[in-house]
Amino acid sequence: MISTFMGLETAKRGLSASQGALYTTGNNVANANTLGYSRQRVNLVQTSGFPTVGLNSPRVAGQIGTGVAAETVQRIRDSFLDAQYRTQSNKIGYYGAMSESLTKMEGVMNEPTDSGLAATMEKFWNSLQGLTANTENSGAREVAASTGVMVAETLNYYYNSLTNVQTDIGNQINVKANEINTLISSIDQLNQQISKVEPHGYIPNDLYDKRDVLVDNLSQLVSIKVNNVIPTDYGRASDVATGLYNIELMQEDGSSFVPPINLVSVNQTGMVGTSKVEVSHDKTTGMVDGLKFGSKTLTDYNFSGELSGLIKSFGYKKADGTTGGAYPDMLKKLDNMTAAFVNEFNAIHKQGYALGDGNTSTLNFFELEPGKSAAQSIKVNGEIVKDPTKIAAGGKSGGASGDNENAKLLADLKKKAFSEYSTKDQNSDELTGSFDTYYSGIIGKLGVDSQSAQKNLSNSVVLAASVNQNRDSISSVSLDEEMTDMIKFQQAYNASARMMTMMDEMLDKIINGMGTAGR
Repeated sequence: MISTFMGLETAKRGLSASQGALYTTGNNVANANTLGYSRQRVNLVQTSGFPTVGLNSPRVAGQIGTGVAAETVQRIRDSFLDAQYRTQSNKIGYYGAMSESLTKMEGVMNEPTDSGLAATMEKFWNSLQGLTANTENSGAREVAASTGVMVAETLNYYYNSLTNVQTDIGNQINVKANEINTLISSIDQLNQQISKVEPHGYIPNDLYDKRDVLVDNLSQLVSIKVNNVIPTDYGRASDVATGLYNIELMQEDGSSFVPPINLVSVNQTGMVGTSKVEVSHDKTTGMVDGLKFGSKTLTDYNFSGELSGLIKSFGYKKADGTTGGAYPDMLKKLDNMTAAFVNEFNAIHKQGYALGDGNTSTLNFFELEPGKSAAQSIKVNGEIVKDPTKIAAGGKSGGASGDNENAKLLADLKKKAFSEYSTKDQNSDELTGSFDTYYSGIIGKLGVDSQSAQKNLSNSVVLAASVNQNRDSISSVSLDEEMTDMIKFQQAYNASARMMTMMDEMLDKIINGMGTAGR
């Protein structure tokens, strides 16, 4: 026969399970607006039936249920959506850094506007055309000299402004490297805390959430892969325990480095350690020449994320010794273009005659400072600025009034291709077309690259928002749903309480009401 007290225990279990579910619902409601919080659910399971199998088991019609138990409190999370979100977050970091850097570059170049280099060069070419028509006119000569100064100052401004922005990007690289190291340390500390809780059979959902928020932030900075590892000797860990995170740095195409680079290392024996990032710079060029993760050094920067975007904007030293990057490339193009133009312009200028001078000119129209880049140091010869009559506009007639042969050659430089220049250096082969067409090509490529980065950023933001919406639909708290659960568990609690009251009345009847006949 089954004991009458068994019903009390069954009702008590129902009360306890419903109470735990109500507390969990209340916790969900309280954290509805908490960043990174994943809603939690009490997993209810049936307790073992009575009686158990054995020779001494009471003979009853069959096993009777003994109630319910709250087995675990589990957070609702989809690891597949987490991986998808981190992939898109990584792209947002990379394209965001590239887009911002290229947008700043476009702001410096300021094309097409009246104050850009293209418009300034057009004024310079027009001033030379004016000089060919009025070689003896002092006003025409002053205009040519002053517009030459404008050209030099515009190139100086471009170089200095781009260098300043590049320096700011370099500072951001160091900031992001420190941020990565901080995140790695925090994730490792959370791994340690989780490893002290899970072996006892508990599920530290709050620590899981904190760790996932940090991993989401890390995924925007570098491309990573998260592997859940449950060590072999891990006590009484629950089946739904998430385990420890092993975080691996991944290549841009999603494959592993050889050998693998683990930012947070965990294996079957437990936690191994962390690999902090160190950024090294070339002492000569200042470019990034290596990233050290623990004992492993990367020189190809074949990974994605905000750190990679900053490095590929700022500039880096390649394995063959050359430099790459958006800003070094732009500065190099400006420098080569300016150097070639200045050398050819000066060569033509020095073969002409100043006004009223019987000897060929010995003056350079433009001057470059030794040891500095051409775009940074270009300026108009001070003697010409003070006395524009020294502009060598004359050809073969000794600089007589009206002699404009050399002025024509200077003005024709506008249409002259770099390949036709009489003065060439080791960088001449990289220059194509004329000065104006080459510069237009630079600006065109900058516009295409910037637009491409912005488009990719926009697409990544949309995809990330879509994935995050799907993730929130599973993990975030719905107050309507929680209110429904609250009513459901409240009614279950009330029903269990009513069942206990009923059992109490039965026992009262048995104890106090039976066996009193004949009194």
